[in-house]
Amino acid sequence: MTGAEENEKVEPETILALKDVAIFQKESLILNDVTLDVKKGEFVYLIGKTGSGKSSFMKTLYGDLPLRQGEGSIVDFDLKKLKEKDIPYLRRKLGVVFQDFKLLPDRTINNNMRFVLKATGWTDKIKMDAQIADVLEKVGMKTTGFKFPHELSGGEQQRIAIARALLNNPELIIADEPTGNLDPQTSVEVMKVLQEINKEGRTILMATHDYALILKFPSKTLKCDGNKVFEVVQRAV
Repeated sequence: MTGAEENEKVEPETILALKDVAIFQKESLILNDVTLDVKKGEFVYLIGKTGSGKSSFMKTLYGDLPLRQGEGSIVDFDLKKLKEKDIPYLRRKLGVVFQDFKLLPDRTINNNMRFVLKATGWTDKIKMDAQIADVLEKVGMKTTGFKFPHELSGGEQQRIAIARALLNNPELIIADEPTGNLDPQTSVEVMKVLQEINKEGRTILMATHDYALILKFPSKTLKCDGNKVFEVVQRAV
């Protein structure tokens, strides 16, 4: 067997695996008996009504909520054994995109980016500037580095937030309702950016309640409902 044939048979690497997981918010049980896995390069939606546990699920993945029951690994970190001091290292391997952008209003886009790079251990100014230019170009925002967040539209700010999530070349992007504050046309534009990033081989897990987007860009879909998370088989519409 040639090397190329062997490569074809290799199973995609698992980026996220949960087994018999229960997710708590303080003492309240939010989700129970969660077993799933996400492979490298997948684009996965997480859907469910408000209050169904999507945000608690996401917070557990990036270390905001501790995993107290079950087994979980994400980008080679054991969520059950995750210590406070490990969380910054976990987050370097994740890119997190929030609904409300979370850009620092008092500094330019370039300085927002530099702030993240410095906080995650970058020191070489030339390398930092090159990385910032690269991620801004990826999201079609190359000329906006000197602007402040308030000078950009909501869709542009979300593109910047996606660029920021790419700064450390993450293995997995967790996007929590990234189009929640955007109008339908802008939502589609932001989705196209995420789709392009996914085509480059980046794994994306996106929580959304926008079913129109899922119909337009169908992909593997997990649903939070009745304290469970399960895969939904999409019907042709």
